[in-house]
Amino acid sequence: MPDLPQKKVGIVACSGEELAEGTVTRLAALKVLEQLRPAETVTICLPLFLAGGEGDRAFARFYPTIAIDGCEKRCAAKATEQYSGKPAASVVVTDFAGEGANLGTPRRLTGAGHQAVEAVAETVAPLVDNLLGVKWSGRTGQATTEAVEAACACGSGIPVLTMTVDDHRETLIAVPAIFDQLFQQGKRPDTNGIAEELLQSTQLYNSIDPAAGSVYRSALIRDFEVYCRKKEA
Repeated sequence: MPDLPQKKVGIVACSGEELAEGTVTRLAALKVLEQLRPAETVTICLPLFLAGGEGDRAFARFYPTIAIDGCEKRCAAKATEQYSGKPAASVVVTDFAGEGANLGTPRRLTGAGHQAVEAVAETVAPLVDNLLGVKWSGRTGQATTEAVEAACACGSGIPVLTMTVDDHRETLIAVPAIFDQLFQQGKRPDTNGIAEELLQSTQLYNSIDPAAGSVYRSALIRDFEVYCRKKEA
């Protein structure tokens, strides 16, 4: 297996700035990221995600995500599902505050608004634990891992490769790490069975239609040959 970054949970929050519910989602996400579970989570920027942010989309395909939405439109959850995969969990502010609750304004929350922030954050934190299998100590307020500064998914370090597959461009997760591992093992494009090994390893991290296996196999061996030439040069 290639050496990939530590598993974390992505938090993607509603970016609606015209409603107080949007402010609640972002403050709740921030509380989880910076206070409750800083070592176990990263933030996924929804606007960048929608604009085609490769790092964020790769993270959401490879690691579990939790969508925090302000209302039943569930924009964050739907965007994550459309571009990467269905979120592992979805939380909606109105489930805690109720429709029509006076949460305040986008710039100034009421007491009810701040209570909603706390309620959402305290709901998301154990969801993170469940997804990671982390045992969280209520006595010490810490997990078994050391707390670190909250991070962004775009800097998560998940290796991706954008390659041409059957005349279209596609971004595949972990392929550079797979190439490097095989190269370090002394395997080259002319190694017996290498094309099938490339395909099987890539399928561990990417959803590939079995019917398209041959075109992916050809694309992978072609790009692996390019990779090896560069490394040997």
